[in-house]
Amino acid sequence: MARTAEGPVFVRYGLPGEELRLDAEGRIAKIVTASAERAEPFCPAFGRCGGCAMQHMDVLAYARWKQEGVQRALAKADLDCPVEPTIIAHGLGRRRAVIHVRFGPGGPVAGFMAAGSHNLEALDACPVLAPELKEAFAVARAVTVPLAGRNKPLDVQITATQNGLDVDIRGHGPADAQERLRLTEAAGRLGLARLSVHRDVIVERLQPVIDVDGVPVILPPRAFLQATAEAEAILGRMVVEAVGKAKAVADLFCGVGPFALRLAQRSRVHAADDGKDAVAALERAARSRQGLKPVTTEARDLFRRPLLPQELAAFDCVVMDPPRAGAEAQARQIAASKLRHVVSVSCDLQSFVRDALILTAAGFRLERVTPVDQFSWSRHIELVGDFRR
Repeated sequence: MARTAEGPVFVRYGLPGEELRLDAEGRIAKIVTASAERAEPFCPAFGRCGGCAMQHMDVLAYARWKQEGVQRALAKADLDCPVEPTIIAHGLGRRRAVIHVRFGPGGPVAGFMAAGSHNLEALDACPVLAPELKEAFAVARAVTVPLAGRNKPLDVQITATQNGLDVDIRGHGPADAQERLRLTEAAGRLGLARLSVHRDVIVERLQPVIDVDGVPVILPPRAFLQATAEAEAILGRMVVEAVGKAKAVADLFCGVGPFALRLAQRSRVHAADDGKDAVAALERAARSRQGLKPVTTEARDLFRRPLLPQELAAFDCVVMDPPRAGAEAQARQIAASKLRHVVSVSCDLQSFVRDALILTAAGFRLERVTPVDQFSWSRHIELVGDFRR
């Protein structure tokens, strides 16, 4: 941001301390004096593709920038809490991606949305994806050819699993008999583990399985996972460490169980989520592994039906990992309860702060926040907060 007599000018891809020459639209025309923190972007599509925002920044400065962003947000909300250094959790890259497909005169075009627009940036590869997804854009084009007749914009979610790629297509509506046949043939040619349309399984050649700390989990279609396998392992270790010796734990917004299955190695766990398929997958996985403490599950909309204070009384600790909207309703019930320990995992800084204020107003202390960067080179950050009273 440059402060001028006419007001602030926001400069995309500028860095603090730089001298820049801008064009009439405020874009960088020339870097007169570069920051020592400037780096050469490693992706040729950087600046056009909207996926990454910070490849022009040195990795150490980038990690510090994310930490400082969390510190500023907490300080602005008067949340006095130490913020640990950013943990880089990119690992081998993102193991799932949603690729946009549009149909043109030459056939399907696949890519991500361009920076600051709804225009599609056609891509053949993405260097932040895991090696298993190196052909993801080609796969997205190939699986949508059978659906070209309706000429609808499609989103293709591709997840790397132990048995191959799990692919779900959105935006088309139910596939008819002929489309299902052509989709089945495409899945066979591509060697996909599973192909579905709006979670309706067209063909499952192999069960899509991931490993959660030694426990195999069969994924339901379009399952939510942490963006990278490295992040899941790091977040899992942090949550288990923060929960400590608690004997009974509630894992809320549990998904397929990346925390519940780890916690169950030492604690009784009750896991709840509004995704019935995810909860069923977690329940099957827990039953398949001997030696775990009891795991109970519940398909429950925690936005509309959060656990009430009398239900929370059964637990020594609550772990919650809500979507970007946060867990306001559940946080209010926790605030009204006698619970003394909450571990909150969040992918949205704004909703994390809002929920933290609800808890601290009820006597909780936010003892520590750790930023975990699994959304590498983007503006987003994952957080783990430890609340006690």
